[in-house]
Amino acid sequence: VQLQASGGGLVQAGGSLKLSCVASEQNTHTSYMGWFRQAPGKERVFVAAIRWRDQKALYADSVKGRFSISRDNNKNTVYLQMNSLKPEDTAVYHCAGGPTFATESRSYEHWGQGTQVTVSS
Repeated sequence: VQLQASGGGLVQAGGSLKLSCVASEQNTHTSYMGWFRQAPGKERVFVAAIRWRDQKALYADSVKGRFSISRDNNKNTVYLQMNSLKPEDTAVYHCAGGPTFATESRSYEHWGQGTQVTVSS
């Protein structure tokens, strides 16, 4: 399975961005899709995850109410809508796919290349 993330960019604080992650195929190893982010000098941390079949979602506390994860079956694509962005949201965002609903990166088997999100103050 290959994952291709896109949609990052530079935005002012308070602005919005929508990230996309296209999966080459949808199978048991992409039953759950997640977004993680890694800021310079910091560990990769969980942002959001979605269960493909019914769109049940999980969010990190830091993004609840601001970010929304969704998926499009026809396009094998998972989205991360990010609103009310803050400078501390600046990071490289990675999408991942795996067989379990998890917030730990080790539970995901497939990873995209990452897309840079920069929020200016």
